[in-house]
Amino acid sequence: SEYMFLDDTACNLASVNLTKFLREDGTFDVGGYRHACRVFFVAQEVLVDLSSYPTAQIARNSHDYRPLGLGYANLGSLLMALGVPYDSREGRSIAASLTAIMCGHAYRASAQMAASKGPFPGFARNREPMLRVMRMHRDQAYAIDRDACPVDLYRAACEDWDEAVGLGESSGYRNAQATVLAPTGTIGLLMDCDTTGIEPDFALVKFKKLAGGGYFKIVNQTVPRALRRLGYSEREVQEIVAFISGTNTLLAAPHVNRRTLREKGFTDVELGKVEAAIPGVFDLDSAFAAWVIGEDAYERLGASRELRLCKGFSLLEHLGFSRAHIAEAGDTIVGRMTIESAPHLRDEHYAIFDCANRCGKTGQRFLAPMSHVRMMGATQPFLSGAISKTVNLPNEATVEEIEAVYEEGWRLGLKAVALYRDGCKASQPLSTGGEKKKEDKKDAAAQPTINPEPLLTPMAASTTSTQLSLDIAPGTRLYGQRERLPKRRKGFTQEARVGGHKIFLRSGEYEDGRLGEIFIDMHKEGAAFRSLMNCFAMSVSIGLQYGVPLQTYVDQFTFTRFEPQGPVEGHPNVKFATSIVDFIFRALGVEYLQRYDLAHIKPEHDNPPALETSQYLGTPPEPPSLRHLPETTEAASARRDTRSLPHTREATARSAAMDEGLGDAGSPLDAQLDTMMGDAPVCDVCGHITVRNGACYKCLNCGNSMGCS
Repeated sequence: SEYMFLDDTACNLASVNLTKFLREDGTFDVGGYRHACRVFFVAQEVLVDLSSYPTAQIARNSHDYRPLGLGYANLGSLLMALGVPYDSREGRSIAASLTAIMCGHAYRASAQMAASKGPFPGFARNREPMLRVMRMHRDQAYAIDRDACPVDLYRAACEDWDEAVGLGESSGYRNAQATVLAPTGTIGLLMDCDTTGIEPDFALVKFKKLAGGGYFKIVNQTVPRALRRLGYSEREVQEIVAFISGTNTLLAAPHVNRRTLREKGFTDVELGKVEAAIPGVFDLDSAFAAWVIGEDAYERLGASRELRLCKGFSLLEHLGFSRAHIAEAGDTIVGRMTIESAPHLRDEHYAIFDCANRCGKTGQRFLAPMSHVRMMGATQPFLSGAISKTVNLPNEATVEEIEAVYEEGWRLGLKAVALYRDGCKASQPLSTGGEKKKEDKKDAAAQPTINPEPLLTPMAASTTSTQLSLDIAPGTRLYGQRERLPKRRKGFTQEARVGGHKIFLRSGEYEDGRLGEIFIDMHKEGAAFRSLMNCFAMSVSIGLQYGVPLQTYVDQFTFTRFEPQGPVEGHPNVKFATSIVDFIFRALGVEYLQRYDLAHIKPEHDNPPALETSQYLGTPPEPPSLRHLPETTEAASARRDTRSLPHTREATARSAAMDEGLGDAGSPLDAQLDTMMGDAPVCDVCGHITVRNGACYKCLNCGNSMGCS
């Protein structure tokens, strides 16, 4: 959401790590910060001409306006290291001045480049409006709360904007856009940032979900530096940090320690494995999992495979440790994951370590949602684009609170506001702990039972609210009963090439034109591949004869990606396929279901208004497989819309009923993703399937944008 510029343009992003310019004495290296902004900005400008663009229009507009997206990361860690609360006048003033320096110095460099290379081609017709915007940026720099802002930062912001406006008035600007604030979720890890973008810390200790499964533990590394800045002794700092992230050792731990574990039968090798796993676990029980100490150790300690597969099994409890003793030992070894109630910490310093969410299982403090909006409002006046930032709300947030956030963002002039309520999705990439939710047995018992009505065809389904009627009309076919094809049947044969490989697709139809079987022949591909394709065709044919809707096959197998793939020759409507299977079901979808969204060239005819079903009760219409696409005008006018036929409507209803039944087994998100394209990659943050978003992909589960920072 940070890029809000002209349509059909592209922007390359770069972000600076703010904490790298913080000196040991707490002062900010303005000169180094300016130099870094200038170097990155000039490098981005060079990339405009060296980049590749997906379309000619995007390339043309990007060269005409040359938009760039310089930004920064780690603001939350910077404020914490300075001993300044995120939600404070001082915090907002520092953020505003740093953003103003970055944007002002970027436009200053842009004006200097314009003096040498000329302004961007679109500058001439936008000169006065752009200069008016630049002067508004300068006015906002002078309006920064100087009483709450370090003097050197305030002066630097005003100086940069004075020079940016002055040079722009004489030479113009090389770039129509200079700065945005990107989320930096991925590059923040590579830049060794504790916080991302303009965000505060998510939590002092958090767990990031990995796309391949599992988690890894992230501990804020700025806390010791902040405590030293606030005047705590080294011993006090160590004790506070140990309170948060634990001692990470079994030595001197209460109840669960090396001595007690040896008495229970653990060996030194197994204890070493446990201690090696402690820094990365949610809780103490996780350090004693079977994949840590080994299956043999479990068997030796009396935990059989059947026992440890039981839900909620704990090896420590099995060995005789009480849950209270395990929790007390976990607080010491793994840590409480919150700074609240830490020894030595003074009350006036709590706000400095406040995070976007409650920390740990016992933490209660968190940043108010409006603090996020106010921070965005402080920095928005110094950005060409927008801010990609999440306003975090607790799980118990109300609709009225969410409404207030959006209204306040509008009042402050924000270009974009993203909001997230903790725990509102079944899977989220970051979490503050591994606390498991208990299932509500009453809710489970109250779940409605599946209506048995879809088990019969629409004509035969006659039910009441309590029982299923068995009064079935003669000749009605139940689901699960095979309907065989006539001995002599019609169909079509399609010859095509997919990625240079020849394929013959043949179909067999029922008397009413429904598809009942397919044959696939690729005789030059080798015996094994040909046999597999034949078996696959046989499997699909049997499924069709047992009542599986063709629509279900088309939705499932289109966009399947494997070799051979590429351009399609020989079919009038399908011109590219991601695999042989993709081509087969694209062709069948176009031919039998009128799924022209799967065709690259739409058939050149218009569908006439659907005729009444009674018109077809006498003689079945000509099945679509007997047509040759594209049709002539005369043939198109005589064609009947088979989508109104009883068997087509029945198949559609049957497919919907089956999809509804399958949807009960998964999440609503999975049900939605099941109908989307199958060639999208998995999200590199949470592991869910992404969907197309322009030239990139986005994840509907966690909001991650693939290919962007």
